[in-house]
Amino acid sequence: MSFTLFPGTRLALALESLAGLSVGDALGSAGGPSPSSDISDLPLGPWEWTDDTEEACCLVAVLADREFDRDAFAELLGRHHDPGRGYGRGALIVLGEIRDGLPWPIASAAAFDGQGSAGNGAAMRAAPLGAWHADSLVHAAAQGARAAEVTHAHADGIAGGVAVSVAAAAAAAGRLDGDRPDLIRIVAAHSPDGRVRDGLLAAARLAGAAPRGERHAPGVRRAAVAQAARELGNGVRAMAADTVPFAIWVADRFLDDYPAAIGACIDAGGDVDTTCAIAGGIVAAYTGLDGIPPAWLSAREPLPGWLAAATAAGEGP
Repeated sequence: MSFTLFPGTRLALALESLAGLSVGDALGSAGGPSPSSDISDLPLGPWEWTDDTEEACCLVAVLADREFDRDAFAELLGRHHDPGRGYGRGALIVLGEIRDGLPWPIASAAAFDGQGSAGNGAAMRAAPLGAWHADSLVHAAAQGARAAEVTHAHADGIAGGVAVSVAAAAAAAGRLDGDRPDLIRIVAAHSPDGRVRDGLLAAARLAGAAPRGERHAPGVRRAAVAQAARELGNGVRAMAADTVPFAIWVADRFLDDYPAAIGACIDAGGDVDTTCAIAGGIVAAYTGLDGIPPAWLSAREPLPGWLAAATAAGEGP
């Protein structure tokens, strides 16, 4: 990586990734086309985003050049989380405890009878943080772990946040360098040992199954997506290990085609809003806003007004 990122550039990259994350989340939540339908056959807007986007907005609001501010992030999560946005029961307990004043390290560690959460919640919000750290995959991994630990004390939950942060950093770096990264292998190399990394290694074995020139053909896409969902999971268990490898496989395969990436996640079923959010945030880090169809951005429910004020960035995507 041979570039220098200034704060304004970092924020722009993070906001573009957030746009991809939120549009994917909202379309997945809105009940996008069935697997047999064309991705252009879309539900009527506005598409309401879910907890994936709400948590990602809290994350973006505290991004800064210094170490990720976990206390400020926890405070925003506690203050802004809306139970009507589709939060799981475990997340609502942790965030409610944080809102009521319990320190986040205690709330996070106590979840699930002291095991900590192994869910996909840290991964679903992580892509903008990775885009912010496009100049250092090492920093992206370290800060991804810090951000994940606020709500996920289990090693798998943390690994999911690390993997998505690194994937988005590598995608944004590839865009700035003008190179298409070997996304899955890069992420696996920066991920801790465990079930998430095992899934990434399985995804790497699948990644070369079809020639690149055929990857966007509808029949090839559906068959490859079905196989990947069978072997990697599609998030139906809402765990990092059965969500993150598949979403990163999708992002790698369709890194230059945002609609195809979102269509692949919809085809796979499962935790569709979350796989769309993860893959969408990574792919948008590579394509920028130009990769997201303008009509999709317009159909997505506006992001919360407090985000623009918190980032002092005027009108975000």
